[in-house]
Amino acid sequence: MTTDSPYRPYCPDSTLMSCSCGQHGSQAEHDSHQSRQQDAETLSSDFIEAAAVKAMFPDDGLRRRFLKAVGVRTAQAAIASVLPFADLKAMALEKNGPPEKKALKIGFIPINCATPLIMADPMGFYQAQGLDVTLSKTAGWALVRDQMLNRELDASHFLAPMPLAISMGLSAAPQPMRVATIQNVNGQAITLALKHKDNRDPRNWKGFRFAIPFDYSMHNFLLRYYLAQYGLDPDRDVQLRITPPAEMIANLRAGNIDGFLGPDPFNQRAVYEQAGFIHILSKDIWNGHPCCSFGTSEAFIRQNPNTFAALYRAILTASSVAQKPENRPAIAKAISTPNYLNQPETVVLQALSGHFADGLGNVRNEPDRIGFDPLPWYSMATWMLTQMQRWGYVKGNVDYAALAEKVFLLTDARAHMKELGEAVNPAAATGYQKFSVMGREFDPAAPGRYLAGFSIKRS
Repeated sequence: MTTDSPYRPYCPDSTLMSCSCGQHGSQAEHDSHQSRQQDAETLSSDFIEAAAVKAMFPDDGLRRRFLKAVGVRTAQAAIASVLPFADLKAMALEKNGPPEKKALKIGFIPINCATPLIMADPMGFYQAQGLDVTLSKTAGWALVRDQMLNRELDASHFLAPMPLAISMGLSAAPQPMRVATIQNVNGQAITLALKHKDNRDPRNWKGFRFAIPFDYSMHNFLLRYYLAQYGLDPDRDVQLRITPPAEMIANLRAGNIDGFLGPDPFNQRAVYEQAGFIHILSKDIWNGHPCCSFGTSEAFIRQNPNTFAALYRAILTASSVAQKPENRPAIAKAISTPNYLNQPETVVLQALSGHFADGLGNVRNEPDRIGFDPLPWYSMATWMLTQMQRWGYVKGNVDYAALAEKVFLLTDARAHMKELGEAVNPAAATGYQKFSVMGREFDPAAPGRYLAGFSIKRS
């Protein structure tokens, strides 16, 4: 299979037995393939470390000053002594044997959130790991859940809260699911119908009808949080309607809904079609929030450990490529085609690049509109569980840490933090981080206290 993509490794038909492994047309092609494979693996390893260091030193200036003061090698050694790099890198790079199952069917919803999972196909990252992946475009999240439960899919693109909900048996029989990576952070928006251009104060939105893609979604939890911060009860003062992302714009245009908190490219597509405007980006609610994830069942991992490790490597490599802004134009071109997103390339690129028209007459530059940090921090899962409790999806006591650490596959730290300076976030050593949502700090060490502090809630 040939391509002009600079990322796709070219492997001729394996019947051309002209190299040492018998899978390439010549020894030169074999050597080139091996070199690209090694480059991809180095990229994956480096990306794990860079993402973790960024989490520990969120302030860019402090991070640069720390590295300059102690030197890169000293910093790497110090950080490696308190973070689980060895386990993370082993999962990303270690090859214990060939994949137990090479032909795989992976589900995805055609949205920008699935960028790493999708681009790994046309850019050759699955193939580089010896996998024959068929991406299965799926219409809605309930179908993704059902196909995973019925084992019609080997793995899938999920909304980040879905594996938690499925593992807990919410809305279906429980089946243990695992989150391997976060597919994207940020990348969503509240989009409103054009008739509301002069009605931007949420306190005036009583009676509004909003679309969200699924109950167990960050869209649902972020919209509820946003409305409640302005004094609206999302179950009494507005209507929330489960709507597949592809149907949101038509419903907006028809007047069936007043707005939606949904994934791109549909926020940008609403602007493109002059059906709506972007009221607020989701990063302005919680900057760095997870949205979608990549995962599979515990049973699949147990039965196919080498296959799962190969999948992990492929998607982690794709995430590292997607994280770099200079790669986004090529990625938009690769994933906007009919077999993937089936969207205008310019719409996909505006949402990926953060250089976009907002439907209010402005051209905005928001480079962090979407990101692709793959680390599934336990604190992310803990926050989701507090919101499930807040709105009555989960009743009774919840062992936040046990669920987070069982479902989200971020290896625990092996040692306590050493003194690396005041800029260091000690929570990063164990996978738990403090963060703010609309100015309110979330401390994952005290989720019960956080939950009790809300005046608008069900529980």
